[in-house]
Amino acid sequence: MRHRMTQRRLGRPTDHRLALIRNLMQELVRHERIRTTKVKAEELQREFEKLVTVARVGDLNARRRVSAKLYDETMAAKLVNDIAPRFANRNGGYTRVVKLGPRRGDSAPMAHIELVE
Repeated sequence: MRHRMTQRRLGRPTDHRLALIRNLMQELVRHERIRTTKVKAEELQREFEKLVTVARVGDLNARRRVSAKLYDETMAAKLVNDIAPRFANRNGGYTRVVKLGPRRGDSAPMAHIELVE
């Protein structure tokens, strides 16, 4: 039964799904806008909002928590030093999901996820 389950499985085992979300988070920090499927973008948005909220604090503990999620130290530093200060006066809603048309090969609904300026 699916009682009280909030996370989508994305058709993957747990470790694969977590790695997918981490990789998408790293690419979003690197490029500040990525194109992916709508479902992946919505799951990424949930996780990334939490990560930016932690990064906004900016202390040592926040840096360690961010680098535990991202694995790449340069991307973690970019998130804490460059991206999080942009959202200092914002209480959430750091990203936007813009729906695109279907993908040509399999008609999967696509979307852009980008940082809000």
